[in-house]
Amino acid sequence: MRDMNPAAARLWIVVVNYRTAALAIDCLHSIAAELPAFAHLHTVVVDNASNDGSVEALRAAIEANQWQVWASVIASERNGGFAYGNNVGIKHALNAAERPDYVMLLNPDTIVRPGALRALVDFMDSHSRAGIAGSLLENGDGTTDCSAHNAFTPLGELVAGANLGALSRALDRYAVSPPTQKIAHRCDWISGASLMVRSKVFAEIGLLDDNYFLYFEEADFCLRTRQAGWEIWFVPESRVVHLEGAATGIREVVRRRPRYWYESRRRYFIKHFGLSGLLRADALWAIGRTSLAVRRALRLGRGGAGQDPKWYALDLLWGDLRSILDGRTWQIR
Repeated sequence: MRDMNPAAARLWIVVVNYRTAALAIDCLHSIAAELPAFAHLHTVVVDNASNDGSVEALRAAIEANQWQVWASVIASERNGGFAYGNNVGIKHALNAAERPDYVMLLNPDTIVRPGALRALVDFMDSHSRAGIAGSLLENGDGTTDCSAHNAFTPLGELVAGANLGALSRALDRYAVSPPTQKIAHRCDWISGASLMVRSKVFAEIGLLDDNYFLYFEEADFCLRTRQAGWEIWFVPESRVVHLEGAATGIREVVRRRPRYWYESRRRYFIKHFGLSGLLRADALWAIGRTSLAVRRALRLGRGGAGQDPKWYALDLLWGDLRSILDGRTWQIR
């Protein structure tokens, strides 16, 4: 039987808000229900210069619900992106009078299920080499979404581009988002919508790379964490509802992806595989996608499932080539 005494670990939760105050307040309500399980818990909401009344709405909600003891709001001077906003909150947590044992990054468009926070803390307490642990993410309709991933690699781009069952099975280690498992297991990276970091990790490798505006920052951070000798774990006992896309506005697959998605992808591959790695990734994706187009044209099998965002191939391939030609690629470190 689980010990129901309040956890002794000191936990700080960082929530980054950008024009989603109503969602962030719902998230705070779900955290409030978990307070009895913790002796030491604080949540800081970092508003990334929403300039839409979010700061006032968040502070009013905290006051109205008498959450001042465990919740606060920081108004950021600018919208520097997801990693930037989280770093503002992380620095605040690490500089607290009582340094936390764990810092949790939680999206504003999430609802914490009962016991989700305690499950992660208990797991981290019992696994000393776990540097990061993340939750099982549920969609709004009750289905689950992949949150435990394999690392992005050039071969993974071939798998994603081809969308061919036989190839995916042969190279399953390189499929970025494998089927969700029902047991706790190690993985390469965990979704930034709900992940807990041991404070010692920040001391060893630093904060998130805020040169990523949005996307790929958690994959980068988890890779750096693994390179430092720590483990990344998926903990399905921790369940969090994630209304994916509600905080970013990117919900429909057919919509054109924003430029920063491609810039983040480019940064990740160059940073960890070099320019040749980016070129390999693009070439292998193009080969895979060409094979998919041919199979569809010849009506061979189902020809793959899903649909790319509009102009995806052009934005991806021409965007990377243009960044090389205009010198932006050479500035990535």
